[in-house]
Amino acid sequence: MNQKNSLGIDHCFGELDNPFKLFEEWFNTAKKTEINDPNALALGTSDKEGNSSVRMVLLKGFNEKGFIFYTNLNSKKSEDIKVNPKASMCFHWKSLLRQVRVIGKINSVSSKDADEYYNSRAYGSRIGAWASKQSAILNQRDELTQSINKFKKKFPDVNNVPRPNYWSGWNLSPTEIEFWLDGENRIHQRLKYIRLDGNNWKKVLLSP
Repeated sequence: MNQKNSLGIDHCFGELDNPFKLFEEWFNTAKKTEINDPNALALGTSDKEGNSSVRMVLLKGFNEKGFIFYTNLNSKKSEDIKVNPKASMCFHWKSLLRQVRVIGKINSVSSKDADEYYNSRAYGSRIGAWASKQSAILNQRDELTQSINKFKKKFPDVNNVPRPNYWSGWNLSPTEIEFWLDGENRIHQRLKYIRLDGNNWKKVLLSP
């Protein structure tokens, strides 16, 4: 029988008052068990008409301020965020039978942070940021190939590819974070953190 914590749920939920500490523990475990991309998450946004969209993106950092990812600022996700900054995330670690759901508001990262991450990327990825008009219609795949070749000629120095002004990062600052653990007969275990103010959180159990 699994050891339980003081709330009567599995010990993997810990006794932590800060959800970012718990996320860090779960995320570090997922890094060891997930075959591919433990930092993959489903990002949900909606446009000004309320039409929702979900896509997979990669988490590139997190701290007490939120969860960070990077993208083209003219992409569909970014256009949604500009008109409606409320969004959600869902991490699913199948190897652990765990999920983490996040709800909150998205803000842009600083230019310094965007530059630092952009410059850490592979040369081809930095060129791709220039070459791809993300989410725009392509008449032929060759259009993209030609654009990539054009920017390789423009920026031949692998150590000197400037960040496009239309490429940066977003940070989702959570108001709620839910941790989910698969249970037998669909009797799952769910722990939700609700932000009260600043770094103060309230913990509640949810029925499966």
